[in-house]
Amino acid sequence: MKSLLFLTLFNSLAQSRIYFSETFSDNDGWQNRWIQSTNVDTYGKFERNNGLFHGDYEEAYGLRTSQDAKFYAIASKFNQTFDNKDKDLVVQFTVKHEQNIDCGGGYAKILSSKENLSKFSGDTTYFLMFGPDICGSSRKVHVIITYKGENKLIKHEINAPSDELTHQYTLVIKPNQQIPDPEKKKPSNWADEKEIIDPNDKKPEGWDDIPQTIQDVNAVKPEDWDEELDGEWEPPQIPNPEYKGEWQPRRIPNPDYKGPWVQPMIDNPDFIPDEEIYRFSDMGAIGLDLWQVKSGSIFDNFIVTDSIEEAHEFGKNHWEKYKNAEKKAKEQLDEENRKKQAESAPQQDASEAEVGEEIGEDIIDEHEEL
Repeated sequence: MKSLLFLTLFNSLAQSRIYFSETFSDNDGWQNRWIQSTNVDTYGKFERNNGLFHGDYEEAYGLRTSQDAKFYAIASKFNQTFDNKDKDLVVQFTVKHEQNIDCGGGYAKILSSKENLSKFSGDTTYFLMFGPDICGSSRKVHVIITYKGENKLIKHEINAPSDELTHQYTLVIKPNQQIPDPEKKKPSNWADEKEIIDPNDKKPEGWDDIPQTIQDVNAVKPEDWDEELDGEWEPPQIPNPEYKGEWQPRRIPNPDYKGPWVQPMIDNPDFIPDEEIYRFSDMGAIGLDLWQVKSGSIFDNFIVTDSIEEAHEFGKNHWEKYKNAEKKAKEQLDEENRKKQAESAPQQDASEAEVGEEIGEDIIDEHEEL
């Protein structure tokens, strides 16, 4: 049974195709793939940036909005034209609003292969629009599909996350016109982790006693060092080559692994008798057409494919494996900022007190003159 499951999954991945992917991992190479629209000369500029905090320094690089109160328009061509007839259509990417966005878009548009991307704008016709849009108390995920010249919006509202972390957005359009069965839920005992912590792996003795830094034994006290003025000289600290970081138990294959749970499908009660209502025959580009009051959003990990499994693996390798580390990095940054504010507060209070005394003295002087 396991062999059959593996063979089915292998065949599915072998027959699937990725039409577009982007992780911005090659420094300035993205500038050769993405076209900044020149439709108007006041568009905001995108830059490659990994933000203020991250789960992995290199993986965190993405396309970042860099100017406040600007419209943005940029797009990139697919590897090849995508016709999703009889195929799944999967659009997936990540968005990080680390600037605590107050009003701005975070959605992507799928465009025709025939579009002139240098003229891409909000008026450009698109096949579908998908992603978060936040403005004030309105925080939703757009799903808009063009059908016979009209924009069709999703009927139910999907709330967009309101924090400053990276979130992954995945849209799947299936050709069978079915929808996930709302009555079916993933079993509580379903094992969808390929690996688990090895219960027999133990932390080596003395692991926590290894310091992160050590004194530089080769350092020499400066000749002009004055212990009366400068205090007792101590060698500077350097990274400890023996330090191995926080201990993590070894991971082993999960014997109960069943693969990603897939919600069973049922016939769509809102079915429209059009066998190709789902189909877009000439998809060839993806674009970001946005307005942002406060810049700083980072877009990353784009993939357009005909395979849910491909998108799942892509997201796991480029987002999921780093999300916990990113959350921890954000907590550390917040703690550092709190400490800085606490340290500066007494100085600010003292300055305000001095100003108050000066004002009081001026009032007394004026009173005496009167």
